[in-house]
Amino acid sequence: MKLEHKRVLRRATKPKILINLIKSYSSYYLSSLIKKSVVWGMPPIVMIEPTSICNLKCPLCPSGTGQLKRSRGYMDMEMYKKLIDEIKDTALMIIFWNQGEPFLHQNAIEMIRYNHDNGLFTMTSSNLNHLPDPEGLVRSGLDTLIVSLDGATQETYNKYRINGDFETVIRNTELIIEAKEKLKSSTPVIKWQFIVMKHNEDEISKIKELARKTKVDELIFKSVQIYDKSDIKQFLPNNEKYRRYNVEGDNYTPKGKIANRCRRIFTQPVVNCDGEIAICCFDKDNTYKVGNLKDKSLKELWHSDNFHRWRNIVLKDRSKMDICLNCGEGIDLNLRKI
Repeated sequence: MKLEHKRVLRRATKPKILINLIKSYSSYYLSSLIKKSVVWGMPPIVMIEPTSICNLKCPLCPSGTGQLKRSRGYMDMEMYKKLIDEIKDTALMIIFWNQGEPFLHQNAIEMIRYNHDNGLFTMTSSNLNHLPDPEGLVRSGLDTLIVSLDGATQETYNKYRINGDFETVIRNTELIIEAKEKLKSSTPVIKWQFIVMKHNEDEISKIKELARKTKVDELIFKSVQIYDKSDIKQFLPNNEKYRRYNVEGDNYTPKGKIANRCRRIFTQPVVNCDGEIAICCFDKDNTYKVGNLKDKSLKELWHSDNFHRWRNIVLKDRSKMDICLNCGEGIDLNLRKI
C-alpha cells in the first residue's frame, strides 16, 4: 500500500472522521437513488484556493489567459484558519489549490503547517517555478505534492507552460528531495504530472527516464481538457487512447455517459480565495452562486437552499448545467496504461 494511502486511511479510521464519511457518502447514494438532494454531515474533502493568481500563461487555463471572470487575490489568513478550525474534526483531506499557483501565497507554508497541526491530510499542485524554503515545505507536513511538468525539454515544456522554466522545475524538485533526505522525511510524496498533448506525446519515454533519474516518487500521465473546437487540432494528441474525448469533425464529447449524479457536489466543495463557495472546481468563474464565508459558516452554506438547488438540478438533468458538459466526473482522467 502506498504511503499516502496509509496516511489517509489512518485519519479515516478516527471515529468522528469515519462517522462523517459514512454520513456524507450515504447521503450521496440516497440522493442519487431518490433524485432529491439530501445532505448529512460535512464535506469530507475541501478544496481551498490560496490564490487565483498564477505566474504562468498556460493557454487552456482561465487564470493564465486572463479570462478568469471572478476576483483575483489571496486568501486572508484569518479566514483560512477559521475555516480549518471549523472542519478539522470532520474533514479527511484538504486539496490546497484551484486556479492559481499556491506557492505564490506568502503564507502557503504556514497554511499547510496549520492543516498538519490539526491532523488534516494535505495535497497541493504546483508548477514549481517558484518555491519557498524547501526545508520549510518538508517540515510543514505537506503529504503530497503534484508538480506540473508537461515536457522533457524546455522547448516542449514552454509550448504549454508559457513563461515557465524547465530547468527551474527540475532543480526545485531536486531541492525538495534533498530536504527530505536531510530531514529523514518520507513526505511530501512527489508526483510529476504530465498532461499528454499533441506537442508532447512523443516525449513520454523521455519523461519516464527523467523521472527515474530525478528519483521522484511517481509519474502521472493525464488527459488534456479542452474548451473549444479550435483546441482539437492544437492540443488533442494524435493517439486517441490518450484523449478523454470522442471527436467527430469539429465536435467533441467526453467519453462515457453523463449520468444524473455527481459525487463532488456531495463530498467536495471549493472555497475560492475571496471566501466564495463554488459547487465544484469546474465552476471556474463561480457562476453557480452559493454564498461567502464572510457571511456564513461552511456548514450553513453546505446545507443551504442555494447548494441544494444546484444538487437537485444535477440529480434531475445534469445536462442543464453548462459546467457538467465538459466535466471529468465519472471519467478516469489519469492515463494508467502508458
